[in-house]
Formats: sequence, C-alpha cells, structure tokens
Amino acid sequence: MPAWPLALACLPAGFAVADATGVRPLGGAVMALLALGALALARAPLPRAAAWAGLTFACFVASHLIAGALGTWGAVALVAAVAGAAGALLLDRRPQTA
Repeated sequence: MPAWPLALACLPAGFAVADATGVRPLGGAVMALLALGALALARAPLPRAAAWAGLTFACFVASHLIAGALGTWGAVALVAAVAGAAGALLLDRRPQTA
C-alpha cells in the first residue's frame, strides 16, 4: 500500500476530529497516528522520511498562520495538498540506484 493516502489525510483528519469533538489533543493524536502510519508504509530511506515528517510539521504550523486569510478549512486543504504531494514524492518514490 502506498504511503501517500495517509500522508494526505493526516492533517485534515486530525483537524476534523479536533473540530468535531472540541478536543485538540485527540485531533493531534489522530494526526500523529496517520503520519506514523505513512512513515511505516514508506519505501523511502530515512533522510527522505525525516524530510517529509519535518515538512508536515511545518505545514501544521503554517495552517495556523494562514487560517486567518484562507479560513480554517481552506488553510487545512492547502497544507494537506502540500503534505500529500510531498508524501507521494518523498515516501512512495523508490530510491534511485546507481
């Protein structure tokens, strides 16, 4: 199974749970579990997996910063697209062999 679906879903699913329940730590747990699932499915070497994890965390932070301009779901949609695309490129692409 490719990792990109979990990479794409981790941010919006976490936000949806936090928004629906009002329990932000629960949303964070959902986000973290999906991100860990994406990393577990990754076919990438550790540096690329770490780069995706760092980028996804940066997207999480950015979503809070741009929510005022785009609205909460607009911000989440934008950063989810970035994290999902990065997941496809960094986690699912097979390592190059020499």
